[in-house]
Amino acid sequence: MNLIIDVGNTNVKAAVFEKHTIVELVVFDKRRILSEIKNILKKYTISDGIMSSVATISNFKLKKLHQLLKFTTVSSSTNVPFINLYKTPSTLGVDRIALVVAAVSQFFNKNILIIDAGTCITYDFVNAKKEYLGGAISPGIQMKFNALHQFTANLPLLEKEELGSFIGESTKQSMNVGVVNGVIQEIEGVISQYKQKYIDLTVVLTGGDTNFLSKQLKSSIFANQNFLLQGLNELLIFNTDK
Repeated sequence: MNLIIDVGNTNVKAAVFEKHTIVELVVFDKRRILSEIKNILKKYTISDGIMSSVATISNFKLKKLHQLLKFTTVSSSTNVPFINLYKTPSTLGVDRIALVVAAVSQFFNKNILIIDAGTCITYDFVNAKKEYLGGAISPGIQMKFNALHQFTANLPLLEKEELGSFIGESTKQSMNVGVVNGVIQEIEGVISQYKQKYIDLTVVLTGGDTNFLSKQLKSSIFANQNFLLQGLNELLIFNTDK
């Protein structure tokens, strides 16, 4: 069994895989990473592990984790099953690397646009030749709400709500429409741009806002909230089989 650890900006996701299938998935605050990983190791016989982190973990905790389990840490130098044509490969986020691995592992000979809607919204494109070309990064839904509240004197901090109309009839509705409809139109627009150049396009939506957004998008997409975890598992298999 493989243990997959994804340390995000907000939470940690830890998944146990039996080959290509998730057996258990736990989400927790990164302050509890040592105790949660210990609990998982008590329940399962883990042979290999891999960790992807976009947030800082103390050297003390990293050392303790390595004592619990020898695992691979994803970096820009990790061997990957695609051709990386990014102009600054050392700056490519490990989360984006894992998403591209998932894409080429699950969709063979396809042009794939991966949209990860979380703290930030990332767009990553890999073509049918397994060439990763790059993408885009923009603020996520909650980040936009935070900015409206923090950088103005009177606007409240809101939680996202599904759209009832694209016309806001109050300040709170107007903020929700501005943020949520803005993100939806952004995503639809980006998909449209890619489809104009790549007619045969597969679109994958993942990240924390997957379920919220997938119901409101008109474009045909594959919604998979665990796409990054699956990519990390495939990356671990790719490197341990070498």
